[in-house]
Amino acid sequence: MPEWMYQVPTAKSVDEAVVAVGAALKEHQFSVLWDLDINQKLSEKGIEPELPFRILEVCSAPRAKRALHTAQQVGYFLPCKVVVYEDRESHQTMIGYPKPEVLMGLLGESALESLAEEVGQLMHAAITQAAG
Repeated sequence: MPEWMYQVPTAKSVDEAVVAVGAALKEHQFSVLWDLDINQKLSEKGIEPELPFRILEVCSAPRAKRALHTAQQVGYFLPCKVVVYEDRESHQTMIGYPKPEVLMGLLGESALESLAEEVGQLMHAAITQAAG
């Protein structure tokens, strides 16, 4: 698995996994701001959909405020993304996200390191829980 992401398989369908991710994130003080169904958007544009693929934009408002107060450029990485999709090769549902500690590390702001690690740990716990 690439260093910049965390991903875990689940036996749940994409729709079931999206619900589980939302519930698990809520337990970890995150909320789902948007749920983008890529196939629905493709269909609206007259393009034949692929395998199920959803992008969730998620946020922990108090942590986002702390991050933006430290470095406004962190806004380029907000809100956090979680993807839930059916893998083309295995046909297994996957849940994953880009690691906040890697993304925020691009800014070179040492003051963001502990916050990024905290967010990463919470997202890891929520995604692992949701996959279970």
